[in-house]
Amino acid sequence: MNIQSYLKGFSAYLKLERSLSENSINAYLNDVSKLFEYLQLVKQDATLQTISLKELRDFIIWLNELGAQASTQARVISGIKSFFIYLMEEELIKNDPSALLETPKISRKLPDTLSIHEIDQLIAAIDASKPEGMRNKAIIEVLYSCGLRVSELTELKISNIFEETEFIKVVGKGNKERIVPIGATALKFINIYLNEIRVHQTIKRGNENYIFLNRFGAKLSRISIFNLIKSLAVAAGIHKNISPHTLRHSFATHLIEGGADLRAIQEMLGHASITTTEIYTHLDRDYLKTVITEFHPRA
Repeated sequence: MNIQSYLKGFSAYLKLERSLSENSINAYLNDVSKLFEYLQLVKQDATLQTISLKELRDFIIWLNELGAQASTQARVISGIKSFFIYLMEEELIKNDPSALLETPKISRKLPDTLSIHEIDQLIAAIDASKPEGMRNKAIIEVLYSCGLRVSELTELKISNIFEETEFIKVVGKGNKERIVPIGATALKFINIYLNEIRVHQTIKRGNENYIFLNRFGAKLSRISIFNLIKSLAVAAGIHKNISPHTLRHSFATHLIEGGADLRAIQEMLGHASITTTEIYTHLDRDYLKTVITEFHPRA
């Protein structure tokens, strides 16, 4: 079965109809491709019209046996369901075999976080004598003070900083825009970077409005931010397995511990559902228990 023409149409559907990001589209295409790779192994005469619910379930079982986590399986199922919805809308199939495909239950694992002291250690580990030092300080401050996803940070534009009101405009998943407060410290480091470092760079055409640039004058990649965080953790002597997302988790955790409203945190993180934000309430309970145990005279 030649799947490439269907994948091409599916890609256009995800971009135009669903407004998904490039990364999400590629993930969906890869997941659907995996399904057809599996079908080629077990049923070489499979067609779009003959795929059954049992075969889809067997594919998910196969992924599980390969060691795919429940969260990965859930993402794959989401991609498959979207693919068959596309096929139905285009009238390429008459029945949707994925309609009754169950998503595995995902245990909400408590994410790793950094303490305020550890974040200070991370920032202190940055070599400010190097040209990229002030840029890196601004990056850590923005990730932590705004709770951004790494892709939101790399796409952040100068024109989306509203310094007078201390807000930034962020373009999140599905090109959804949100307004997020930004702290004075983060703004200070951004201004130092822009006015004292970035101003001396030769900027690659088309990258003029991106805040954070690499040494070639182009916007930073996601992987370069990952590498930065990993190297700073080593330099700071932090032995946790951290990533840019750890700073996002820390942002939410520290707000919860400070008593912030869950709806406000949901808005700032750009979560479509409050249940996604509620993962952080477990931290709140632990924090309150510690406070009572340590400080309450009747504990």
